[in-house]
Amino acid sequence: MAAEVREVDLVVIGAGAVGENVADRAVKGGLETVIVESELVGGECSYWACMPSKALLRPVQVLSAAQALPGVTAGGLDVPAVLRRRDAITHDWNDESQVDWLDSAGIGLVRGHGRLTGEREVTVTANDGSTTVLRARHAVALVTGSTPVVPDIPGLREAKPWTSRDATSAKSVPKSLAILGGGVIAVEMATAFRALGAAVTVVAKEGLLGSVEPFAAERVADALREQGVDILTHATTSRVERTEGDVLLETDKGTVAAAELLVATGRRPNTADLGLETIGLDPGERLATDDTLRVDGFDWLYAVGDVNGRALLTHQGKYQARAAGDVIAARAKGRPVDDAPWGAHVATADHGVVPQVVFTDPEVAAVGPTADQARAQGKTIRVVDYDLGWVAGSSIARDDYQGAARMIVDEDRGVMIGATFVGPDVAELVHAATTAIVGEIPVDRLWHAVPAYPTVSEIWLRLLEEYGRPDSA
Repeated sequence: MAAEVREVDLVVIGAGAVGENVADRAVKGGLETVIVESELVGGECSYWACMPSKALLRPVQVLSAAQALPGVTAGGLDVPAVLRRRDAITHDWNDESQVDWLDSAGIGLVRGHGRLTGEREVTVTANDGSTTVLRARHAVALVTGSTPVVPDIPGLREAKPWTSRDATSAKSVPKSLAILGGGVIAVEMATAFRALGAAVTVVAKEGLLGSVEPFAAERVADALREQGVDILTHATTSRVERTEGDVLLETDKGTVAAAELLVATGRRPNTADLGLETIGLDPGERLATDDTLRVDGFDWLYAVGDVNGRALLTHQGKYQARAAGDVIAARAKGRPVDDAPWGAHVATADHGVVPQVVFTDPEVAAVGPTADQARAQGKTIRVVDYDLGWVAGSSIARDDYQGAARMIVDEDRGVMIGATFVGPDVAELVHAATTAIVGEIPVDRLWHAVPAYPTVSEIWLRLLEEYGRPDSA
C-alpha cells in the first residue's frame, strides 16, 4: 500500500503537554500544524507523571494538615477511594477529551510512531503498519519527552521492576516497596506509598534530593523516617533478584526485600528512535538548542521540553513550547523575531530561574541557584535564613509548624537570585520568588511589597528584616 503524503507548515512529534502547546501557539500564529502521537494525546504528564502522582499525594497532604489541628476529626486514608480519584483525574487513561481539544484548536492529529526520514520530512507508522509521510513547509518540532533510566545492575532488568509509570498507575498498593534512587520521584513515591500502607525502603546511591539546598533535603529525609520509611543513603546495589515472593536487592549495606521494586534513578531524552541518524545527529542523545529552541546547526528543526535536556519539568517545557511555537510562526510568516534575552521568542528563564516543587510532606519549593551553586558561579552573595515556624500565618496554618526559608541575594546587584522553602504548603510561595527574580526587583523595592497578615507569605517581610534595610546600618 502506498504511503499517504501530506504537506503542512509544521509537524510536531509528540502530543504531550509540551507538544500540544507548541502546536497551539503555531496554529494561533497562522500555521497549518499536524501533531504526531504514538500513545495517548496528553502525554506523560497527564497520564503517568504530574497529574496521577499529585492525585496520590494530595490526600496524604490533606490528612497531615488535618491531623496537625486540634478540633479537626481526621481518620485514615480510604485507599480504594484515593486510587479511584487518581483514575478519574487520568480519565482512566482515555485521551478522548484531549483529542477533542486538538480538534477545537485546529490541530491535526496523526496517530503512530513518527521518525525523521529526511529534511523537513516525517514518516509516521501506524499500529496497522500503514504509513503517512508528512512534509513540513517550514519546520519540524521534536517533543518526545524523556524515558526512565534503568541502571546496568546485574539482574535488575530480569526482575521486571516498576518505573514511575507503574507506580503512578498501580491498581493496588503492594505490602512493601523498595525504591532505587533518591531524587524527586523517589521521595514523592515514598511519601505516597508509605501513607497508603506499604512498607517502604529507599536505597539511594548518594543522598536524597541532591539538587536542592541541603537543609531542605535533610528535613525531607527526617520526615520520611518519622513516617516510617527506611532510608539507606550512599548505598551501592550490586545485584537484584526476583524470587517467588519478593524482589531482593543486594547492597553494601545489607539485603533489602520488598514485594515490588521501583527504579527512580533519573531520565534520559527520548530520542533513540526518531530517525536522527538520517540528518547526521546521534540517536539517544539530548538535542542541544539555542534559546529559541532551534536545534544547533539546523534552521528548520526544533527540540522542546525534556529532549533538549535544559530543564526536565513540565512547566518549563510548556514555557519553552510557547516561545518555540511563536517563533516558528514568526519566522514562517516573515514577522520580527524577538530573540534578545527575556524576549518574546526565547526561553531565557531556563538558565537560572527554574522553579520546582517537591510534593513530599513537608514540601520543598525552590527557584534559582542554591547557595553553593551561586558561589561556584563566582557570585558575591548573602544568604538569609529564617524559621518558617516563627511566622504568624504558620501558627494559624497548623500547630507546631515546622519549616525553613532561605533567600539568596546577589550583593553586587542588590537583587534576589534564589530562594528555597521547606514546610507544609510552601508550594504557593515559590511563584512570588520567581517573579522577583525574573523582574530583577531590587531588594529595597521589595520592602514595598507588603504581605497580607496573617499569612505564611509574611515570610518575605521576615527575610527582608533579617537582610536589613539599606538605610538601617
